Amino acid sequence: MNKIPYKIYLEENEMPQQWYNLRADMKNKPAPLLNPGTLEPMTAEELSGVFCEELVKQELDDTTAYFDIPQEIRDFYKMYRPSPVVRAYCLEEKLKTPAKIYYKFEGNNTSGSHKLNSAIAQAYYAKKQGLKGVTTETGAGQWGTALSMACSYLDLDCKVYMVKVSYEQKPFRREVMRTYGASVTPSPSMDTNVGRKILEAHPGTTGSLGCAISEAVEVATTTEGYRYVLGSVLNQVLLHQSVIGLEAKAALDKYGVKPDIIIGCAGGGSNLGGLIAPFMGEKLRGEADYRIIAVEPASCPSFTRGKYAYDFCDTGMVCPLAKMYTLGSNFIPAPNHAGGLRYHGMSSTLSQLYDDGLMEARSVAQTDVFKAAEEFARVEGILPAPESSHAIKAAIDEAIKCRETGEEKTILFGLTGTGYFDLVAYEKFHDGLMEDYVPTDAELEESFKTLPKVD
Repeated sequence: MNKIPYKIYLEENEMPQQWYNLRADMKNKPAPLLNPGTLEPMTAEELSGVFCEELVKQELDDTTAYFDIPQEIRDFYKMYRPSPVVRAYCLEEKLKTPAKIYYKFEGNNTSGSHKLNSAIAQAYYAKKQGLKGVTTETGAGQWGTALSMACSYLDLDCKVYMVKVSYEQKPFRREVMRTYGASVTPSPSMDTNVGRKILEAHPGTTGSLGCAISEAVEVATTTEGYRYVLGSVLNQVLLHQSVIGLEAKAALDKYGVKPDIIIGCAGGGSNLGGLIAPFMGEKLRGEADYRIIAVEPASCPSFTRGKYAYDFCDTGMVCPLAKMYTLGSNFIPAPNHAGGLRYHGMSSTLSQLYDDGLMEARSVAQTDVFKAAEEFARVEGILPAPESSHAIKAAIDEAIKCRETGEEKTILFGLTGTGYFDLVAYEKFHDGLMEDYVPTDAELEESFKTLPKVD
């Protein structure tokens, strides 16, 4: 076997031509979205009032294994895909571990993260449908940046509701969105009925993804020629993000490398679902086995401390009900710096896989995450996003276990994006001003009381 290079690149013609729908291989399918009024499964007609028609088809289809990627989207992908799989030789040496560590790097585009993979797809289908524009929410700003870039490319209007704490912490991300022509509003705001209602109930709140979703959906459903698009959680988003895992597997297969452990950060599930898709597919079909780890913030621990139940996808309770691991739609996470992971629930697809015991989860404290981020940056030369650094923390922990046991495990993790717009967070960490907030059981119990009653 040839020596494995630092970076494994696929050729342009090796880029996936289809997205892989993991649900097609799941024995236990994700539970359907429910209409909150009737508690019946949402129909395509009902969903098409919120989402683009083609995206509704993708959202509801749990039997078609592969969807062709339109040529226009593949042409756009070519600007930054295929993205590399990198062997972290320097980190391995630093840790003195026998483990082999690889990461799939998704930060090599202007938006700085994996979010562009789905943003261009959703914008494309909105344009194809003849819409004027789209609305969305964003946490850390990576999704909003990606969508504003995609909308600019396709000449669509883009209205972004950005979680207030991130709007204040990450002004440069906000300005990138505005550079691409998007309007950016801190959420919750006084611009919408639901925003005013949330502010009345939670005066001075720093916001959450659930709040921002409510506002974006209200604007989309009350503005002619607009639809709502989402950067995570939904089945359609995991479908688009499968390009990450498909490329990663193809690159590793080139050198006969099979990962033992696959690790991804988990907020709503987009990058984790995309990274693990083809590997989990093999596991579901009985062709191979992998240990898959979801890593979430201790301040917003939906997998590790949430309940598996039907819940609203948004704080304003205007969206459909989804069965997922949730902390309750009323839960407002602490203002940690991993803004993209501050969502109260988890993808229904990943929640079903977790409940079936096909993957595991752990939560990590914010200061430990930044220690890992700094250690990685010093030897691998990339300043990682706070979200990505959750996966880095777990990868380092697993590599240290290998050092202690002598096991030669192969680890693959997702480096979802760069942290160059997150320097306020790094500054607080270096100045000793960063805090680790973990919700109490009593706080979570109060939030669980708001879960809707669904038989």
